[in-house]
Amino acid sequence: MARKEFTHEDDVRYLRRTIEISRASREHGNTPFGALLVSPDGEILLEQENVEIDTHKCTGHAETQTVERASQLYDKAYLWDCSLYTSAEPCSMCAGAIYWANVGRVVYAMTERRLLELTGSNEQNPTFDLPCRTVFAAGQKDIEVVGPFPELEVEAAAVHEGYWD
Repeated sequence: MARKEFTHEDDVRYLRRTIEISRASREHGNTPFGALLVSPDGEILLEQENVEIDTHKCTGHAETQTVERASQLYDKAYLWDCSLYTSAEPCSMCAGAIYWANVGRVVYAMTERRLLELTGSNEQNPTFDLPCRTVFAAGQKDIEVVGPFPELEVEAAAVHEGYWD
C-alpha cells in the first residue's frame, strides 16, 4: 500500500496530538515528549509517551518505544509507508531506531537545537545538536523528513517550560 499524500493540515493535526501526548507524559512524571505512528492511509496506529523515568530505561524515548513496538507488529515493507510524528526532532538514538525499524517518513514540530535551548545543560537530557536529517543522510535509505513547524514551536516548547530548571 502506497502512502497517501499528507497535507500540511494533516501533519499539523497529528503533531498537535503528539504535543498532547507530551503533556500527558509530563503529567505522568516522565520527560515531556510524545510520538505516534500513522498508517499509509492516515490511521493512528500507535501513540507513545516517554517512559525513561518510569522504567529507568535509557532508551525509553517516545520515538524509540514507538518504533520498537511497531517493528514487532508490522513488517518492514509496511513500515516504510508509515509516518512517525513527534513533538520534538528525534535525537540520534531515536533516528537510528527509526532507520532500523524502516519507517520511511518522519515529521516533527520543534528542532533538536530548540530543545537544547530549553534543556540547557540539564543532566537528565544532555541533548545533541545533531539534526536527524544528518543521521539519516549517513545511511542507505531515503527517509523523508518534514519539520520543523514554526507555527507549532511555541506550543511544543510550552510543555517544557519549567521542567528542566
